Amino acid sequence: MNGGHEPVMVAEVVELLGGRRTVVDLTVGGGGHAEALLEAGVARVVGFDRDPRAVELARARLARFGARARVEPGLASTLSAAAVDGDVDGVLLDLGVSSMQLDVPERGFSFRRDAPLDMRMGEGEGSLGPSAAELVNRLREEELADLLFRFGQERRSRRIAAAIVRARPIRTTQELAGVVVSAVGRRPGGPHPARRTFQALRIAVNRELEELAASLPRAVGLLGPGGRVVVISYHSLEDGIVKRAFREDPRLVVLTRRPLVPTAEEIARNPRARSAKLRAAERRKAA
Repeated sequence: MNGGHEPVMVAEVVELLGGRRTVVDLTVGGGGHAEALLEAGVARVVGFDRDPRAVELARARLARFGARARVEPGLASTLSAAAVDGDVDGVLLDLGVSSMQLDVPERGFSFRRDAPLDMRMGEGEGSLGPSAAELVNRLREEELADLLFRFGQERRSRRIAAAIVRARPIRTTQELAGVVVSAVGRRPGGPHPARRTFQALRIAVNRELEELAASLPRAVGLLGPGGRVVVISYHSLEDGIVKRAFREDPRLVVLTRRPLVPTAEEIARNPRARSAKLRAAERRKAA
C-alpha cells in the first residue's frame, strides 16, 4: 500500500518528534514517517503533499488511525495555519523525490526506465509549469548548461548541454540518458552519468529550492513555543538552505550543530538513504 517507499531515518524522526500532540508532515509522501509517529504516541498527524497519488497512498496507509490522521493535497509554501486546525508542536519535511515517483515509469523521473520526460510532481492543475522535456527542448544551450551546473552541480554541464542541443528533439528519459552517456562516457561500476542531469531538471521543473526556501518560515510559523521542526534533505543545495534558515531565524534554537546521517545498517538496507541529512531546531519558549 505504500508504493514500495521506505521512509528514511525513521528512528531519528521519532526520537525528535515522538510523543508530541500534533505533528504536521508537510511532505507526507506514502505516509511512512506519519505512521511511525502515530505508532510512537503522537496524538495527531496532519499530512500534506503536492502529489495527488501520494495523498491517496498516505490516506490508505493511515486509515487505521481514524481521526488521529488527516491527509490533504497542498504545497508547504502556501500552507496557512487555518489548514492545520489546531496547535502544532512538531513539523516534518522529508525533501526530494520518493520511491513512488521514481518507480512509476510514466512519471518520467528515472533514467533507468523509459518514459515520457515529464518529472512534474503534481498532476493536472497541481503541476507547477513546463515539463522536463519542454526545458530540454526549448532552453538555449547556455541556459541549459547553467541549469545543469546550478541545480545538478554537474561539472561537465557545457559538454552535456551541447550534446542535448545537437540531439533535439528529446522526448523520453532513455533518449536523454543516452545523450548524456554519449557526451561524457560511463565508468564501469560508477554512478550513472545522467544522475546529476536528471536531478537538475527535476529541481528546476518543480522549483524545489524556491519551494523549500518559502516553506521553512511557514513551517516555523506553525509552531508554538517549544515546538520542533525536522528537515531531511538529500543534496548539498537543500542542506545549505536548511542550515542557513535555521541559523538565521531568531525564533529558533538549533538542535543539530551538525546534520544527523543514516546509520550504516540503514544504508545497507535502503541505499536511497545514503545521501540523507537531518537537521532539527526548536522554537524558542516565551521569556
